[in-house]
Amino acid sequence: MEASRMTRPGRTRRSGARRAALACALAACAAAAVPASAAPTPAPDPVVVVDCSAQAQVRPEEYLLACGDGNNRLVALRWETWGPSTATATGTDMVNDCRPYCAAGRFRSYPVTVTLSRPEAWPDRPDVRRFTTIRLLYTDTAPAPVPKDVTYKLVY
Repeated sequence: MEASRMTRPGRTRRSGARRAALACALAACAAAAVPASAAPTPAPDPVVVVDCSAQAQVRPEEYLLACGDGNNRLVALRWETWGPSTATATGTDMVNDCRPYCAAGRFRSYPVTVTLSRPEAWPDRPDVRRFTTIRLLYTDTAPAPVPKDVTYKLVY
């Protein structure tokens, strides 16, 4: 009996070592079996809106609509969404009434909901997608003669 007691602990130790080795081998096999496609991929760059200076913007606080003379600017933009196909914000459209002429005109504010849409590859940087349309929905009055709901093509 003495001899059998001495061999049991040795077997238990060997058996425990075998189990540990087997567990490690199984873990290594499982890790190797995970396909590369399951590895996290970096998030794509967000779609941008291009400003008058040909700069890419994401969630800008201001956006100049009248690049030539600066007489129409979106300000205080609060972006509710900015996704791969559309972006939506609320803010104020500051429009020069140009009365009696633009240099002597007064800027008037109009509350507006802004929606950017129709992303396409940016010709200047084909690896970047940019929004190509902007929709302005005036939530009160619209500046004359603009309709309360108007969509423009962004050409920058």
